[in-house]
Amino acid sequence: MKALVFAAGLGTRLRPLTDTMPKALVPVGGLPLLAHTLNRLIAQGATEIVVNVHHFSEQIIAYLDKLDFGVPVRVSDETARLLDTGGGLRKALSLFQTEPEKPVLIHNVDILSNAPLRQFYEEHLSDDAALMVSQRTTSRLLFFDEGMRLCGWKNVSTGEARGFLSLEEAQTCSSYAFSGIHLVSPRLLHVLSNYGECFPIMHFYLSECHRLRIVGHCVSGLQLLDVGKTAALEQAETFAQAYCSIQD
Repeated sequence: MKALVFAAGLGTRLRPLTDTMPKALVPVGGLPLLAHTLNRLIAQGATEIVVNVHHFSEQIIAYLDKLDFGVPVRVSDETARLLDTGGGLRKALSLFQTEPEKPVLIHNVDILSNAPLRQFYEEHLSDDAALMVSQRTTSRLLFFDEGMRLCGWKNVSTGEARGFLSLEEAQTCSSYAFSGIHLVSPRLLHVLSNYGECFPIMHFYLSECHRLRIVGHCVSGLQLLDVGKTAALEQAETFAQAYCSIQD
């Protein structure tokens, strides 16, 4: 299993901690968030990992250089310019050196969960892209048709919507919350190349979902904590002990 960890973000919601360190190195239970993510990915079968970096990139590179995780961990360096998630994915795809036909599992560095990563990966080897979702409260929802094909996104607080072909389509769809975990087939590199240097991956998914097979994978009982805000740090250690034990 190939995996990409998105760790290049500025971490503005974690200030003042991220005024002096990258979000990826914010400690939870004695380990940086990045270590939690890498350990979980490897326990679930990752054999090759790329980590993209930008904010305080030198700190993440130094951290990775001094440790041996037992599998290759390479850096996609965006120090010169932050490429957003879509541009970051496109740049990172060129760094994987094995199984060129296999998809890449993508995991946000600030997500702690009990997600069944190996099962998710193996069930979507033939899809163009797959997004792990669940039924939980959020203002930003992804919508899927009866076959769990992605068909739109909506911010229920503001009414902003994207991707839908028609109002009728929106009314027949089911809605779920995105987990920050997804996978992309390298077959899509030629489509990604049609976009600018910097773009959000969700913009890509919503723009292409009616032409490509981009599906949702709903995980019942998914326990997930977004550690993107300082308030979440207070419960992150307890959460990690309860739900993120390393399992194979």
